[in-house]
Amino acid sequence: MDAPLDILKKYWNHNKFRPLQEDIINAVLNKNDTLALLPTGGGKSLCFQVPAMILDGICIVVSPLIALMKDQVENLKKIGINAVAVYSGMNKMEIDILLDNCVYGHIKFLYVSPERLKTDIFIERVRKMNVNLIAIDEAHCISQWGYDFRPAYLEIIALRELLPQTKIIALTATATGDVKLDIIDKLKLEKAQIFQKSFARNNLSYSVFKAEDKEKKLVEILKNVKGSAIVYAKTRKATKDIADRLSKHGINATHYHAGLSQQERSQKQDNWRANHTRVIVATNAFGMGIDKPDVRVVVHMSLTQNLESYYQEAGRAGRDEQRAYAVLLYQDNDIEGLKRHFKQSNPEIEFLKTIYQSLANFLKIATGSGFMSSYDFDLGHFSATYNHQQFDAYFAIKKLEHEGLIQLNESFYNPSKIKFKINHNALYDFQIAHRKYDTFLKTVLRLYGGELFSNFGIIIENKIAAALKISENEVVKNLENLSSLGIIIYDKRKDQPQLVFLTPRHDAATLPLNKKGIEKKKNVDHKKMLSVIHYLKQKDVCRTRVILEYFGEESYLSCGICDVCLQNKHTSQEDNNSLSVKIRQLIINQPLAIDEIVVQIEEKKDIIIEQVRMMLDTGELMYNDTGKITLK
Repeated sequence: MDAPLDILKKYWNHNKFRPLQEDIINAVLNKNDTLALLPTGGGKSLCFQVPAMILDGICIVVSPLIALMKDQVENLKKIGINAVAVYSGMNKMEIDILLDNCVYGHIKFLYVSPERLKTDIFIERVRKMNVNLIAIDEAHCISQWGYDFRPAYLEIIALRELLPQTKIIALTATATGDVKLDIIDKLKLEKAQIFQKSFARNNLSYSVFKAEDKEKKLVEILKNVKGSAIVYAKTRKATKDIADRLSKHGINATHYHAGLSQQERSQKQDNWRANHTRVIVATNAFGMGIDKPDVRVVVHMSLTQNLESYYQEAGRAGRDEQRAYAVLLYQDNDIEGLKRHFKQSNPEIEFLKTIYQSLANFLKIATGSGFMSSYDFDLGHFSATYNHQQFDAYFAIKKLEHEGLIQLNESFYNPSKIKFKINHNALYDFQIAHRKYDTFLKTVLRLYGGELFSNFGIIIENKIAAALKISENEVVKNLENLSSLGIIIYDKRKDQPQLVFLTPRHDAATLPLNKKGIEKKKNVDHKKMLSVIHYLKQKDVCRTRVILEYFGEESYLSCGICDVCLQNKHTSQEDNNSLSVKIRQLIINQPLAIDEIVVQIEEKKDIIIEQVRMMLDTGELMYNDTGKITLK
């Protein structure tokens, strides 16, 4: 068996592990159920990837975010590790082939979204796989006490029952004490080894500023703090407006949100990662899976709904362990907006039924059908069609998602793929009989090879168009015609949000909603909102301590670098200077004993004694021959 450090060096080219990583890996290799709580940037993925590479068989990774799955799969492939992902929006035959490869091929990692766990095709294949480990990423999603509860995560226990001998590692960056206990309970972790790194980030300075002109303050911050930066804004429009204003001030900035094309998003990410762009102004669609260690400052122009989200987003600064800054800017109306958002995000039961019925009508799904079907979904078009306010419709959809009825995946890029449905001989006969497709098919095979007969392969329509000197529209038309003729399966690229029905469509009037659970979630959300307001308005206690206490980690040490700590130091210095003046004035005419000084100054005895000692050390004061204190 290879040693963990050998695997780390061979594939990831690192010479040592980060704190706790090796302990967690060894716990997994010793066949323990394991819970790992590591802050953002703490290197959670390696904690399951390294032991999975050592053990014989395949590791199943359950993850809620398609973009994150795709990123991790691509990163593993780049270093020579076979990995695949199965998620909503994929062609059924492609899923079938990928799962077969996991049974009979040499795949080491299968990333899967939680709603896929209960499908017959997945259950059937898992029974045949040699699974060495089950990794649950973003494990806080299984807890109703968490900020991102996903009912589909409750299906994970069925995976454990299918594979009773296979151990589980659950990983998260954000979990309160209640959530931690809930993870252990819901996943039925047996004698779990628990590893928790402190949520404290010693190099990260937190600050909160109440600013009448937030954009002016932002410019000031970016001129004072050099280096790469992320600015989080509330809306897509705001990202562009802020980036434009920064550019006018000579700050190299661009904007990013899920409404941009895949090509634009990739280009903007790449330029920022390579430091060609200094500042990226984004909605919270940006950041998950982006591992850029040298971000010097993260600025929030609006409030997050909970401290978990803020901690995770702010934590993208300073992953290189060098000094970095997390700054939150707010106005009084932001607090009112936070309260309005709380009300919007907890809609009434009858409105949920109305939205569900509207969705079924919009997507033309009959009662009892639609199970695990994926649909392109335009929220703006949907809202306008049924005369719903867009924000109200969005929050109702997210609540239906929490109820495990549907899932809305934000916009992500899924490239075009094809696979031949017929063999070489049948294709040759087709080309003889249909000469107009002969050159087209030969070009596709020359560009993408014979693998297309056995597996789905990614194609690029404009590349085929360039090779044939025809338009991209003509290429698409040819591919669609060949698909309708049964020659190929053409899975056209997607760059739109996907809405998935996680259950067969219900009758809206009898929609199975957990009313008690909805009320419980409302109470949890309210407490989380109050925690954000408390963090915002805190003027006396260290920001890091406030965050640590929220996550159930007691600390009596202050960070020394947040805005509160720096202000306290400044105030303390002013107090010391004032006390020093009082002591000098008291003894200017006559020397006094320490007890006599204490009696005549209204201040705590230990503070006065400490100040006198400091003044003696610096030479401002001295003892005279009688042992009394006088000016030097």
